[in-house]
Amino acid sequence: MVADLAKTLKLATNEEAKALITTRIRPFVDTVLPRHTIKISMGDLEPQTLGPSSASGMSSAIHDLPMTDHPTASTIESKALGVPSDDQSFVSGDTIFAEPTGWGVISDIDDTIKVTMTHTAIWILQKTFTEPLQPVDGMPELYKEITTKYNNPCTFYLSASPYNLYHLLRTFRQQYYPPGTLILRDASWQNLGGLIASLSQNVQAYKVDRIDKIHSWFPSRKFICFGDSTQKDPESYGEAARKYPGWIKGIFIRRVAGVSEVTDPDEVKKNEDLRFEKAFKDLDRELWMVFDSPDEVRSKLDAIVAAGL
Repeated sequence: MVADLAKTLKLATNEEAKALITTRIRPFVDTVLPRHTIKISMGDLEPQTLGPSSASGMSSAIHDLPMTDHPTASTIESKALGVPSDDQSFVSGDTIFAEPTGWGVISDIDDTIKVTMTHTAIWILQKTFTEPLQPVDGMPELYKEITTKYNNPCTFYLSASPYNLYHLLRTFRQQYYPPGTLILRDASWQNLGGLIASLSQNVQAYKVDRIDKIHSWFPSRKFICFGDSTQKDPESYGEAARKYPGWIKGIFIRRVAGVSEVTDPDEVKKNEDLRFEKAFKDLDRELWMVFDSPDEVRSKLDAIVAAGL
């Protein structure tokens, strides 16, 4: 598979290139375990059992933690039990305790905080498997400021990428951005065609469904949302804002330009004012803004905090 991918992308098959492709392609060829359970530790609390997993190897559930007092620490570490300590397939997780009120952030990943700039299958494969992940200029600094100004908001990184890319995106987030939950497609594709499909099919419905879940968890928090113009972020956030009036206090859409006409012939239409006005129809014009540089966002964020919205 490494050789085939290198050939498809016309890459030199040196050892360094092979090693990088091998690392990134592994989650797409690992065996998916349906109907599987796993025990995890959560600090000093009673171990929890996750699963059984779905046909895609995913499990999702709400667990009542066995505790009577508010934890003295705001974060506790979770680890898988009964697995080899040197097995890099298993990562630890952090459970962050959050009050029902306060601020929250919902952020897209590709072309919002991570440079992608590709809209063809070949280019997506190349960016995913052969190139270092790069943050969008100025966004790491902006998110760090938000963490301070908004008093450590609950942050959710919402992407249409499948969970095969969890390790890769988690490492990227840890390197450049504040802690937060990665919410990815509930699928574990064992072919690269599935990766391409997940990034383009039914994205708006998927994102709105996940935003619905976030609202069910934190209906009394105030949220700001970040996205970009390449896919369905404006439409997704607009739909959510109309569905939950007053819950979303600000929507910020990064205008992505400079993608060639070959890779994205619809770039001009995606960045037209008419597109954004339609996406945010019936919403207060002060609720949303389209920006080219993170510097344009700061004054608006300050105003939202100052207004105590």
